[in-house]
Amino acid sequence: MEHTETLTRYIANFVDELVKSGLTEAVISPGSRSTPLAMTIRAHPKLKQWVIIDERSAAFFALGMAKKIKRPVALVCTSGTAAANYFPALVEANYSRVPLVVLTADRPHELRDVGAPQAIEQIKLYGDYVKWFNEMALPEANDVMLDYVRSKAARAVHMAMEGNSGPVHLNFPLREPLIPDFTIVNLWGEKKAQHFHPTIDGVKRLHPSQLKTLISKLQRNEKGVIVCGPQYRDDLPEALTNLAAALQLPVLADPLSGMRAGEHNKDHVIEGYDAFFRDVTIRTQLKPDYIIRFGAMPVSKPYLFYVKEHKNVPQFIVEEHAGYREPAGNKTEFVYADAKLLCEDLTRSAAEVNAKSTWLEMWQRINSIAKKHLLAQSEAQLLTEGDAVRCMLDCLPEKSSLYVGNSMAIRDVDTFFMTTSKDMTVLANRGANGIDGMVSSGLGAAAGGSHITLLLGDLSFFHDLNGLLAAKHYKLNLTILLINNNGGGIFSFLPQANDKEDHFEALFGTPIDIEFQHAVQMYGGDYYQANSQPELQHAFETSYKKGGLSVIEVKTDREQNMQWHRAKWQAIEHELLNGEED
Repeated sequence: MEHTETLTRYIANFVDELVKSGLTEAVISPGSRSTPLAMTIRAHPKLKQWVIIDERSAAFFALGMAKKIKRPVALVCTSGTAAANYFPALVEANYSRVPLVVLTADRPHELRDVGAPQAIEQIKLYGDYVKWFNEMALPEANDVMLDYVRSKAARAVHMAMEGNSGPVHLNFPLREPLIPDFTIVNLWGEKKAQHFHPTIDGVKRLHPSQLKTLISKLQRNEKGVIVCGPQYRDDLPEALTNLAAALQLPVLADPLSGMRAGEHNKDHVIEGYDAFFRDVTIRTQLKPDYIIRFGAMPVSKPYLFYVKEHKNVPQFIVEEHAGYREPAGNKTEFVYADAKLLCEDLTRSAAEVNAKSTWLEMWQRINSIAKKHLLAQSEAQLLTEGDAVRCMLDCLPEKSSLYVGNSMAIRDVDTFFMTTSKDMTVLANRGANGIDGMVSSGLGAAAGGSHITLLLGDLSFFHDLNGLLAAKHYKLNLTILLINNNGGGIFSFLPQANDKEDHFEALFGTPIDIEFQHAVQMYGGDYYQANSQPELQHAFETSYKKGGLSVIEVKTDREQNMQWHRAKWQAIEHELLNGEED
């Protein structure tokens, strides 16, 4: 069998097995060495392809899509620094447990380490940031090697989803000529419906004796706290709500927990804890007997203070498969079990655990006071950042998704996202918490089939402007609320702000003084600037009705924003500690 047919059958069988294993989407960045992979993926009738020129943008695009569709997405690039540009997104995917199948083309072995162009060391390029790495064999097309290549494809998809999801990496050494021949007979191999490695994946559930032991550790305590951090299971909020009701406990719900929106009962949900935990006296008054946390560590830094100050309080962290997400460094008991099933098992045994309704009522009263101040309308003429976020949350349509940038954006959502019966999903890149790749991530989520609203700041927008090309190319529906405070607004809240005379603006404030309207129009988007809440509301309504790419810019002042937030926190603290408003 001559080279071209061998290459074609080898790659075609691999791609076909990806599809049989459930993969439906592939993001391709153009290049020469990856020609066999790119062309074969594009030729497969059941694979949808997205061509994103810049590999860094492509990787974040795939990340956002995988978050939205909750299935693996393939990434394909050529050799050399193209593969290195995937790194930031793969770091994020690893920490946020997002399944990606990374396929990098490479020079064959005889062209490595000899000065050949576009050849770097790609063996285990991503280190421990991928769950599994495999250096693929050079293409052969006998029966043994076609089974081999299908086995690797099936394993790649399985490994990306198995346990805690994450990225996997397969490296393909390929010799020239690189153009496949799609006219060969039986291109995709044997027409079998079942894929090469079918799996039966059971769930992890505590044994009755283990459950009894856990309950014994809770039953003598009345003042427990349930915490739900970032997690993306749709079936957990209702199960966790039922558990909270049975135990008469508050649920501290992170904005990425899925607990703040939806039809489940939210009487026990406490969403204002980031605001009232800022006072050490209040944190002391709310000392619990135990804490049970589901999901990752919450966004809120005051919650971290709360946990650290109560380091001797028994803490239980529920992990579905494996993990060690406990940045406070406290003595902690990890419970490895399916979260929904654990909630159901504990709910059935709730009668054995003491409950104290006054404990829950205290949390609900404090939360109500915090919400009253957080939702109070601003007297300022211009929009504040908090006003803009609250307006955005009100305007979000039913069955929509919000993608939130890091830094101040996620913190404002944490502060102002109150419980609602609205059916909505909130996504964010909270694995490594970087501000890079956010535009591409939002567009990747939009490629998942729905209109996405993306909230981010001006520095994050600037970092990923070239990501907007995907919106123009594929006519994706993305509305961006751009909060422009001309720099790094979050640093105004940090100790670095005390050095405003010498270093602050150059190193932390970093104003960029860009008129973003020109960039938006360059990529074919609609631009709006909103200076009042009615203008902002109208811009959102117009954007959702029209579709496509829209950027709504709200310009704010960093110093005024910091003072406005602190005034809110001080008002909450004053009423909680003194029993009255100013």
